[in-house]
Amino acid sequence: MNQPMILIEHVSKYFGNFRALDQVNLSVNAGEVLMIIGPSGSGKSTLLRCINHLEVPDAGRLVVDGILLDNNEAHINAVRAEVGMVFQRFELFPHLTVLENICLAQQKVRRRSRSESEAIGRALLEKVGIPEQAHKHPAQLSGGQQQRVAIARSLAMQPKIMLFDEPTSALDPEMIKEVLDVMLDLARDGMTMVVVSHEMGFARNAAHRVAFMDQGRIVEQGPPETIFVNPRHERTQLFLSRILH
Repeated sequence: MNQPMILIEHVSKYFGNFRALDQVNLSVNAGEVLMIIGPSGSGKSTLLRCINHLEVPDAGRLVVDGILLDNNEAHINAVRAEVGMVFQRFELFPHLTVLENICLAQQKVRRRSRSESEAIGRALLEKVGIPEQAHKHPAQLSGGQQQRVAIARSLAMQPKIMLFDEPTSALDPEMIKEVLDVMLDLARDGMTMVVVSHEMGFARNAAHRVAFMDQGRIVEQGPPETIFVNPRHERTQLFLSRILH
């Protein structure tokens, strides 16, 4: 019963001769919000992509919601059904309306009827604060609105875990807050979340734990107040001194 929602053991990943992940060990409990920070190229996004098998580790093991992620297609599909992912870029279909974007996977994967998927879609647009945008196309929306649609689309699959890969990095500064507010609401609702981001305000307000990565390794981890106020490792101290002004 106490098994973590995500269990990562000795995971390594290479791209050619480059070692993107180096013997990573990490666990995330149900309802926990884990924030991963670190410099570019430290392996944060690669680790996130391994959790739903968008990248395949070269060594180690990953267990998600009790399912071992191996090369068994049934296992991979079972994990992906429980994991929603939001990317830097919104990855919306430009030719579909907002509501159609949210309904498509529901109908194809969850086998929901059009009326059921639309009802869920409208409720989620309400939740993310843009119900009036249902019949617009992505190009008619601001970046912040598009990212909120992407979040709603992931939530429509009723995942147990949400992964966020720098969800605000492509947004104008004034649009960042509206996306972070949606993420804060999800955290308060008890969603298990792994967030790669440099939004330290979000980390302080929502994260239960912060992990600092560098050169494919987790250098240190702990509660936000510990990592930000009193980091132990010299590399963490240097990184934070550059981004916390």
